[in-house]
Amino acid sequence: MNGTGKRDTVVGLFIAVGLLAIAYLSFSIGGINYRGPGGLALTATFDEIGGLKARAPVLIAGVKVGQVTAIDLDSNFRARVSLDLDANLKLPVDSSAAIRTAGLLGDQNIHLAPGAESEYLKSGEEIAYTESAIVIESLIGKFVHNLGLGKKE
Repeated sequence: MNGTGKRDTVVGLFIAVGLLAIAYLSFSIGGINYRGPGGLALTATFDEIGGLKARAPVLIAGVKVGQVTAIDLDSNFRARVSLDLDANLKLPVDSSAAIRTAGLLGDQNIHLAPGAESEYLKSGEEIAYTESAIVIESLIGKFVHNLGLGKKE
């Protein structure tokens, strides 16, 4: 192989590695990843989900154990959130789910707090104890209204 062919091969390999790195970063930042089938499908119902979106992480003690797969309304006009969790996860039936914000202005995710019962949730069941998202705009509006700043005289 002459010098030009060797240089072209090195440049080609460099470009291929660069494209693979860009693809990896795109999938990582976009939240698309494949960790295999979750296996434990649970639902949780909330009065308010704020800015929670599909593919949001589900965490226990800050460790990702699954993700939100779908969000829809139930017959009582409450948000029903479908979760896909690690199949090896043994979650007691009295566990709770809360919608939290990552940091002050970050994305919202679901935090699970395992209960103490000896029975475990099975795939298809619902997490009974939930805590809805806190919507900052609503809190500010109530605060302003209570101060009387929103009244016109």
